Amino acid sequence: MVAVRVVASVPATWGVLIVLLLAPAALPEPWQYYIYSPASVGLWMLTVLVALVVVCTVKWPWIRSCSR
Repeated sequence: MVAVRVVASVPATWGVLIVLLLAPAALPEPWQYYIYSPASVGLWMLTVLVALVVVCTVKWPWIRSCSR
């Protein structure tokens, strides 16, 4: 059951990060140049890897408990 919760947290985390990446698309086009700069996209890509460790660490009591 622990593995199921860890595996379930991965797509949930990536889904949130993808929504956060696409959210600035609603802003005016001149602003998007600054938000989607190479540095910010690089930091987002790094966050995709690091966020999984953070989420699993923070949610470890929930992952380990196996109770709903």
